Amino acid sequence: MTDRIRIALAQLNPTMGDLTGNLAKARAARAAAADADLILFPELYITGYPPEDLILKRAFVDDALAAVQALAADTVSGPSVLIGTPWREDGKLYNAVAHLDGGKIVGRTLKADLPNYGVFDEKRIFSAGRSAGPFDVRGVKIGVPICEDIWTDDTIVGAIVAAGAEILLVPNASPYEADKENVRLNLVKARVAAAGKPMAYLNTVGGQDEVVFDGASIVVNADGSLARLMPPWAENVVTTEWTRTATGWVCTPGEIASPEERSQSVYHAMMLGLRDYVNKNRFPGVVLGLSGGIDSALSAAVAVDALGADRVRCVMLPSRYTSDDSLVDAEECAKLLGVKYETIAIEEAVKAFGTTLASTFAGRAADTTEENIQSRIRGLILMAISNKFGPMVLTTGNKSEMSVGYATLYGDMCGGYNVLKDIYKMEVFRLSHWRNANMPAGAKGPNGRVIPERIIVKPPTAELRANQTDQDSLPPYEILDGILLCLVEQELSFEEVVAKGYDPATVKRVEHLLYLSEYKRRQAPPGVKIGPRNFGRDRRYPITNAFRDAR
Repeated sequence: MTDRIRIALAQLNPTMGDLTGNLAKARAARAAAADADLILFPELYITGYPPEDLILKRAFVDDALAAVQALAADTVSGPSVLIGTPWREDGKLYNAVAHLDGGKIVGRTLKADLPNYGVFDEKRIFSAGRSAGPFDVRGVKIGVPICEDIWTDDTIVGAIVAAGAEILLVPNASPYEADKENVRLNLVKARVAAAGKPMAYLNTVGGQDEVVFDGASIVVNADGSLARLMPPWAENVVTTEWTRTATGWVCTPGEIASPEERSQSVYHAMMLGLRDYVNKNRFPGVVLGLSGGIDSALSAAVAVDALGADRVRCVMLPSRYTSDDSLVDAEECAKLLGVKYETIAIEEAVKAFGTTLASTFAGRAADTTEENIQSRIRGLILMAISNKFGPMVLTTGNKSEMSVGYATLYGDMCGGYNVLKDIYKMEVFRLSHWRNANMPAGAKGPNGRVIPERIIVKPPTAELRANQTDQDSLPPYEILDGILLCLVEQELSFEEVVAKGYDPATVKRVEHLLYLSEYKRRQAPPGVKIGPRNFGRDRRYPITNAFRDAR
């Protein structure tokens, strides 16, 4: 019976569907942990997570299993492997972990508790399995519940421990949400306390479309002490040392990463989400309209920090309503960020559209139609630059605007990705202040102030008509955001929102705009999920909907 075991935790960033690349990365991680007895990879590592309906393609699963077999062939010597993979058995498809050792696949365990809420649709694509008894790795009994298997209750972990598990290793693909770190840690500690066994909670890292995984993997000893907290947002392979004691296995304490406050973690999530979306989809960079407003300034700052200034192109698209302040502020922001910056005036195009539509619009007063034409001209120009030179258009609207439809289809909504999609306006202000005062870890942008102070403090405006401000059409953002948090994140009733002190007429209007704008959100680009109810994967409302809670 061995009294020591070395377990490597591979907190890696797989690319969805890149089976060859993911296999190569797994081999490199295994080589880096050559002195370990065992290396653990995240949930569904070989394919990426979440695979959605791609997993229903038989050829994809066949190739994934072939990649796992190829990795198994490497295990004639060196560390044993536990790797997340799809698994086909008895005509059914499972979310599984395969145990590779001695040059072959020697065992597998099947995920029993399939999540089917929020961003998760596992019951759509997988069959519920049954957790296998612990794996024997160098004489140590290793139990492997898979992600959700530890989230619901103690049942699955209890059964694995009852079957003889001495150490619990949990591969995860646990998406980032702001303020979720303590939820995970408390969950792991609760399962450890109930099981009386130590647990390593390994999480994947990286961006997959809207979902971002922050890593931040955890090791907790049986006495509840935190032995490891791996840094978030970065790939890392860490070999942990375990010793058998009279009361069970103990992990030797190692690095405990410092906790992040909300703005810091949210900003890092936006950086990683954008970086992986651009890089994994092989765009050379991004282009965006830099208006002199706070949303585009923060979007540009995130883009530069994620990709580097040389991969970010900013375009000022002024009309006759664009103020001198906006022109000055946009140029200063571009200089602070060090990006390529140009000005393309849209007034001649606006006049051309006016002439073209003059007879059609005869007898009709100017209204939001003409305002939207300006926005669509800007979108057309940005898309033309994208088509000609290759960068993806970065959309810059925030969640407050998207909630109530304060955005133009095929105008400021056009583009490939939006880092502010799940960020309410008041948080846009907080993040802008935070970035001016802090240098994010791993950022490629400049240190110090990157957003001019006047952009942060001046009243927000779309500048589509003379003397326009957002508050002409919307409640003050501190009120609007408070109501939206109640309606969107918490799904509160009209009466419950009013009971919090909000004006009934304002709540009724915001609710109406929220429902009315669903058709716009269905056509919006994806963006980084930050909160518990992002528009898209989390919150799926019908477009055709006559219900109004406020009567």
